[in-house]
Amino acid sequence: MLKFKVGDTVKITAGKDKGREGKIEKLSPTSFTAIIPGINEYKKHIKGRDGQKGGIFSIPRSMPFSKIAIICPKCKKVTRIGFKFVGDEKVRFCRKCKKEISPK
Repeated sequence: MLKFKVGDTVKITAGKDKGREGKIEKLSPTSFTAIIPGINEYKKHIKGRDGQKGGIFSIPRSMPFSKIAIICPKCKKVTRIGFKFVGDEKVRFCRKCKKEISPK
């Protein structure tokens, strides 16, 4: 089970976008990275062909899990994630306020 899920609000802890916040749009569990719109954007030059218009486009690159930290939806603080079993389910919880983080 991953510590991050699609729709989680995260804060960037390192890199050129340090201190900014955003929501996770896509996860890549094999490479341990997440795509956050508006964060870690780079320019890409695309040549126009077959009716497509060329130009310079801004695309978001993925951020490694080590450079993002989750923001607890209950206490609104940057925190780490813990896991515990509730019945037969494994759930995530905030390490600061000890409240369960519900899946989106």
